[in-house]
Amino acid sequence: MGEMLTLTTADGATISAYQATPEGTPKGGIVVIQEIFGVNHHIRGVADRFAAAGYLAIAPAMFDRVEPGVELNYDEAGMGAGIALMQKTNHAAALQDVAAAVAAASKAGPVGVVGFCWGGTLAYAAATTLDTVAAAVGYYGGGIVGIVADKLHCPVELHFGEQDDHIPISDIEKIRQAHPGMAVYTYPAGHGFNCDERGSYDKPSADLAWGRTIEFLGRHIK
Repeated sequence: MGEMLTLTTADGATISAYQATPEGTPKGGIVVIQEIFGVNHHIRGVADRFAAAGYLAIAPAMFDRVEPGVELNYDEAGMGAGIALMQKTNHAAALQDVAAAVAAASKAGPVGVVGFCWGGTLAYAAATTLDTVAAAVGYYGGGIVGIVADKLHCPVELHFGEQDDHIPISDIEKIRQAHPGMAVYTYPAGHGFNCDERGSYDKPSADLAWGRTIEFLGRHIK
């Protein structure tokens, strides 16, 4: 179902991306924004799930400007390496990478962005900076609270774990207060609850969040 392709950004950089193509005519496009572990088996699987739901899904390799071909495991070594790579990544350049993926996905129609962890923050940032994004979904994006005052250009839905060691409940409440009309869901789970390759995986929460995500995207990408 999936294949690798090369994207060229507005500033002339080239990055790789994983593309999953649905059967039949796509409902639209989805850009899947990775965690700090690269476009690994899990992120490719998420893209495949979106393709199975009828969307053309593209997952850009957000670390390619720093180190190409990154695929990290969900262990202490992977966490350390991922954090180091994220700290070397330029935020504005990362959004250009997202924009290139959105442009590629737009051949299928309107495009939504869905991000996890660091990618959750970038999905929210894309909703404030890219007018080519039709909808955005963020899962446990710890940096969202820092940009919550930025004006949104499209509908946004957020998902957080109530037991997340990285994101305090007070930050989630600040987001809710800043955007009373936004759907901000919490679950009895920790950080990374959507990933079935992590010890923090919580299937009931992941299934509920996925259903809400698919419903939300179905309303705004058409």
